[in-house]
Amino acid sequence: MPTTPDLSTAVWRKSSYSNNDGGGCVEIADDLPGIVPVRDSKDPDGPVLIFPTHCWSAFISSLTAAATEVRPAP
Repeated sequence: MPTTPDLSTAVWRKSSYSNNDGGGCVEIADDLPGIVPVRDSKDPDGPVLIFPTHCWSAFISSLTAAATEVRPAP
């Protein structure tokens, strides 16, 4: 059975795209070796998704590529 990582030392941060209107945001802690935990900023004591660092990097790379893609007008 997988072990639960110790997140007590995690330094959480919100996306630079977040605003301060109290809306829902995700937070990540990218200071832990080998993993990137993700949580809901409205529920910091709630569940946390844990991604291997290489999977998180691939996810961010795909978002960056999609954001720079030229799409035809509808």
